[in-house]
Amino acid sequence: MTPVLAFDIETIPDIEGLRRLYGHGPQTSPAEVAQAAFDRRREATGSDFLPLHLHRVVAISCALRDRDTFRVWSLGEAGEPEHDLVQRFFDGIEKYTPQLVSWNGSGFDLPVLNYRALIHGVRAARFWDMGEDDRDFKWNNYISRYHSRHLDLMDVLAMYQGRGNAPLDQIAQLLGLPGKLGMDGSKVWDAYQAGRIEAIRHYCETDVANTYLVYQRFQLIRGALDETQYRRECDLVRSTFSKSTDAHWREFLDGWQA
Repeated sequence: MTPVLAFDIETIPDIEGLRRLYGHGPQTSPAEVAQAAFDRRREATGSDFLPLHLHRVVAISCALRDRDTFRVWSLGEAGEPEHDLVQRFFDGIEKYTPQLVSWNGSGFDLPVLNYRALIHGVRAARFWDMGEDDRDFKWNNYISRYHSRHLDLMDVLAMYQGRGNAPLDQIAQLLGLPGKLGMDGSKVWDAYQAGRIEAIRHYCETDVANTYLVYQRFQLIRGALDETQYRRECDLVRSTFSKSTDAHWREFLDGWQA
């Protein structure tokens, strides 16, 4: 079977990038730099959500289904340099050539990772291959919106119509899954400033678990799995989490009603 890799990232404002672009000196604290960027963005757009090239990655979580195994983890160590986290992600694509699965990955996660890879000089030959090295990638690659090596579940289910987009948290809960646990994306910057890196990684891991399980339901409705196979996949995830002593997986299982 082709390995399946569901992924999710968490980000904070790129403080060093903002200093460079807007001339903030060392006397300006990271919190002040970020607040100035939020204020500037809110004045321009009505929202303080920063442009994608001004996000810095602090966590990348993955759910990997390969052969008879399933696991969820966050890449690297808490506080590891962004370059290393991004390189680890693209190294995984190089190693496994997986089916990538995301929720809004085309609209957020992958563009952010691409910008950060560009800034750090991260090599990602397999990801960017569009048939130059492997002819199969001419017809099915990670870059084209309508190819399947990357499946953005939100984009596909909305039929590529922005007005049809739905939040993962609500879709997960409608399917009997826990949805978001611990925090949401708007709280990541506050958590980072408070030094709660592990909490951010745990939150990211539960998000990617929700994404993977929504993907399994999608595989059921599109006929790629029958009911027995679908239940078997869910049981594998449940069994994997039940063996963990981590509190966020116990909370996830408690909230899983399906």
